[in-house]
Amino acid sequence: MLSSIVPKNPNLCRHFVKHLSCYPTKSFLIPTYSSRNSTCLSRGLIPAIGTTSRAIPPCWSVRSASMASQSTTSVHDFTVKDAKGDDVDLSIYKGKVLLIVNVASQCGLTNSNYTELSQLYEKYKDQGFEILAFPCNQFGGEEPGTNEEIMQFACTRFKAEYPIFDKVDVNGDNAAPIYKFLKSSKGGLFGDSIKWNFSKFLVDKEGRVVDRYAPTTSPLSIEKDVKKLLGVA
Repeated sequence: MLSSIVPKNPNLCRHFVKHLSCYPTKSFLIPTYSSRNSTCLSRGLIPAIGTTSRAIPPCWSVRSASMASQSTTSVHDFTVKDAKGDDVDLSIYKGKVLLIVNVASQCGLTNSNYTELSQLYEKYKDQGFEILAFPCNQFGGEEPGTNEEIMQFACTRFKAEYPIFDKVDVNGDNAAPIYKFLKSSKGGLFGDSIKWNFSKFLVDKEGRVVDRYAPTTSPLSIEKDVKKLLGVA
């Protein structure tokens, strides 16, 4: 069984595997340094992996993996789709402080978050602050509408003047590249999944992710952090 698994996962990290033998579970999700999913291996294979050095290429060092993950170092390196499907180069936001949020129209957090996002934006939009909203339907199916319906909802009901982009996945294999970067910038070595609608990432003027906030963290409660990055009193 081991030989059938190894060729499909040449980047399997033995450094990670060797620490798992003490855990009383039957199987593990073993992360790899490739773009493929983690590999589920039975507990019985762990000793074999630890001793089959010829069958499995040595894994990268933690330092090498970290360097690889940092090959993209700025939000400004990405191009995303707007609600009309047109490309938007995020380098246009160089020099601005960004708050990136995955939004939904039918969530229990919708009213409070959309209301406060509009208030925060109105207060600091002329001082170099921008909100980037990415609709996502991965949490309870609470963003089922089309891009047009989402735009109408946000702009009509909550007077949202900030850009709302194309609906995306934020978790899983099909997660938008921008969200893979955001999670890797503020998470563990292998990233940290978005928990729910209205997770928030604060980005400085150079496009670096400086903070991450839970869905239940209200936008107005992070005003002081926004002001600090803007350099306003």
